Amino acid sequence: MEPLSSSFFEFTMLKLLFLSTPVGPLGSGIGGGVELTLVNLAQEMSQRGHQVTVVGPEGSTINHVSCQEISGTWQEMIQNNHRDTPIILPENSVLGNMWDYGRRVQANYDLIVNFAFDWLPFYLTPFFDAPIAHFISMGSITDAFDEIMNRVAIKYPKTIGVYTHSQAETFPFNSICRILGSGLDLSLYNYCDTPNNYLAWVGRIAPEKALEDAIEAAERVNIPLKIFGKVTDEEYWQTIRQNYPHAPYEYEGFFNTVELQERLGQCKALLMTPRWVEAFGNVAIEALACGVPVIAYQRGGPAEIVQDQKTGFLIEPDSISGLVEGINHIDKIERKQCRQQAEANYSLKALGDRFESWFDDLVKR
Repeated sequence: MEPLSSSFFEFTMLKLLFLSTPVGPLGSGIGGGVELTLVNLAQEMSQRGHQVTVVGPEGSTINHVSCQEISGTWQEMIQNNHRDTPIILPENSVLGNMWDYGRRVQANYDLIVNFAFDWLPFYLTPFFDAPIAHFISMGSITDAFDEIMNRVAIKYPKTIGVYTHSQAETFPFNSICRILGSGLDLSLYNYCDTPNNYLAWVGRIAPEKALEDAIEAAERVNIPLKIFGKVTDEEYWQTIRQNYPHAPYEYEGFFNTVELQERLGQCKALLMTPRWVEAFGNVAIEALACGVPVIAYQRGGPAEIVQDQKTGFLIEPDSISGLVEGINHIDKIERKQCRQQAEANYSLKALGDRFESWFDDLVKR
């Protein structure tokens, strides 16, 4: 990650306009990890004295932060696209409406921060007078999107931020990305030193998350698996239910932070089984904050979070036997080290310091 300024207390108080992900209202959980990052960062920047306004789809709410709700049709999740998928905007696009609002009020802000992983904000960048910082929340997915991001990265150096090195390496402009990581309000996560005999899996229930690998591993070791998250691909979920009729798993549902951490903290370990390059994996640091070790495929963001054999195990990607071995050795991990790692690297202060330094650099430029 980028080194911090030696004197963050000298940062100018900024007027910041955050433009949200367009896949659903903030507070719904539909936006996944980037929604959590945006909300945490907006609250932290506001607490530091910066003036923050968030622009999000109608129905969005953020505690203690001004939120401008914009109506319109949500954007489809880009995870379902292929390399050659063309650029598509729905009729009355909420993404287009949010950026039209941003254009109209841009003179009132020092910096616009884009959290939408979509083609349109990058295309519009040269047409704005206000500087724009783009925080990219996923790895490379389509050729058209890579091309427009690369064009902006070259023309506006240092304006591209990402979660991890692994994520950045999926792009042609990886050498000029600002590595920013993520962070949590750790006061919301209770440390649990006495777990029950359960495993956990947290995330969107969709093919790229490979939930079936976690279920098969749980079946082999005969330890119940609790599944938390939204079913975003119903056909995929029904296929899993048909293929594993006797496996020891239970779908718990989708919960807010307070409810999730209470249930997650009681589990022996979190299994992370991404089939794609996960940009970060906020659920990994949520687990660590509760003292829960993480067993993850050594692919993408989780490989930069989990400290192998200290706060969990990194497993050969797509290896069910590797997951089983990790589960069988999970008692070797000291849960207090998991919490300590979260406190050292993933607090809101650490997150705020990294982003504040980036914002300050861009405004001074």
